[in-house]
Amino acid sequence: MLARREHSRAELIEKLDRRGYDPALVRTEVDALAAERLQSDERFAEAFLRSRMERGEGPVRIRYELVRRGVEESMIDGCMGPVADDWADVAERVWRRRFDGRCPDDLKERARQYRYLTQRGFSPEQIKSVWSANCGVEA
Repeated sequence: MLARREHSRAELIEKLDRRGYDPALVRTEVDALAAERLQSDERFAEAFLRSRMERGEGPVRIRYELVRRGVEESMIDGCMGPVADDWADVAERVWRRRFDGRCPDDLKERARQYRYLTQRGFSPEQIKSVWSANCGVEA
């Protein structure tokens, strides 16, 4: 499994448990893989973060997915910290791709754009930042 892509510890254990392997043996072997640095939650989180940023997902959604996959909050904070300044650019790229850079001209369109961007995982502050930088709109 690790030859195909990085997995979090919890994700790997869950997959092996579902396949019917002995739970005690699974945990022992996953610990051994982690000791040899063949499995690393930190490496998984960094790879996951990069791939999801490239797909245009925001920090709220990515954080949720990492927590769901069993990565510790402190590790998530550690890998998301260095890219904190990049979220505005990612949000703007997603907004431009989806809405062709068209500013919301009425409340209905503003709500539609807001809904789309929040579903992609961007915070209200990031959405307001995109609108104010490109449309001169104070949200």
